[in-house]
Amino acid sequence: MAITWAQALAWRARQHLLDPVGDDPVEGVVGRLGAVPAASDDVAELAIRVRQRASEAGDVGRALADGRLVRTYAFRGATHLVTPEDGGAYLALRRAGRMWERASWREYYRLEPEDWPDLRAVVRDALADGPLTRSALGDAVAAHARFAHLRPSFGDGTDTLLKPLTWFGDMSFAPARDGRTTFQRLDTNPRWVDWPDLDAAGRHAVLAYLGAYGPATPDHVHYWLGQGLGAGRARLNRWLAELRDDALGEVDVEGARALVLREHVDELLGARASEAVRLLPAHDQWVLGPGTADPRVVPPAHRGVVSRGATVVTAGGVVAGTWALAGEEVRVAWFDGGRAQDDALAAAVARLASVLGRDLRPVTDG
Repeated sequence: MAITWAQALAWRARQHLLDPVGDDPVEGVVGRLGAVPAASDDVAELAIRVRQRASEAGDVGRALADGRLVRTYAFRGATHLVTPEDGGAYLALRRAGRMWERASWREYYRLEPEDWPDLRAVVRDALADGPLTRSALGDAVAAHARFAHLRPSFGDGTDTLLKPLTWFGDMSFAPARDGRTTFQRLDTNPRWVDWPDLDAAGRHAVLAYLGAYGPATPDHVHYWLGQGLGAGRARLNRWLAELRDDALGEVDVEGARALVLREHVDELLGARASEAVRLLPAHDQWVLGPGTADPRVVPPAHRGVVSRGATVVTAGGVVAGTWALAGEEVRVAWFDGGRAQDDALAAAVARLASVLGRDLRPVTDG
């Protein structure tokens, strides 16, 4: 069962709704990708809408408001959009590291592990009547003498203490209020699925990753679920071993042995290389899922600019350049003198123009 990387990336592009672009609603797109970075609302919405044939501005906000999406601290402690059905599995892996039990945490926050259940209950009670701003939540927590010393930890830019409260599923981000961050209870979302069994959550997360980012090596799995969530190498190795007999297959990709879901093997063997050109936002999951260190997706010579947050052009799934808006122009800078067919680039710019609701034209630098 041997395939080329061009086939592998073409199959992955279909899973990512990049070639062809799909008809999934916003929650369907996020579910396919596992998570979408959400530090910026505009970037998160662009990442989703470029994967939809039909979409409207504000769809992401509406999905968040009615609970079809959840915004929380997830991979690498950053802010992500996840689905309520799958997000709990990722958060279960995220809290598996139990960092609040570390000596540095206990000393700095003056909290012992046995204090956390009561702190969590205080936060849930404070949010029982509706969302609160970061400051108001801090005031509510500090009203309890036992936790009064934590008030500075709820200031702007001080997210560290708040993250475990989201990993436990006690709260998530709510819609901003007058530009200020707010939080809401998560257990009031009827779509939210808790994953109390870490092993079940781990196996689910492994299958979801390979379903979106396969073919992938165990190192890729460790990168995204181990380094990204803190699940731990030993746990991940065990989950992979448990899944190999029933759910996982292996393919040879130009001499590299990689894992896929068994149900996807035939599709991979029949995949044909893609010539699609796509304009993706900074830190898109197409790049983040396998990691910028994956040379099949990001040419090593250009890893730095991609890691620093360039908006990227992909051709056949490979990052082939960067793009930037300049008035009505989409200025494309190809890497290493490369370029795509003019009509393929024009189609990508037309798709971006449709999403942004602007008249745009491509301009190639150099």
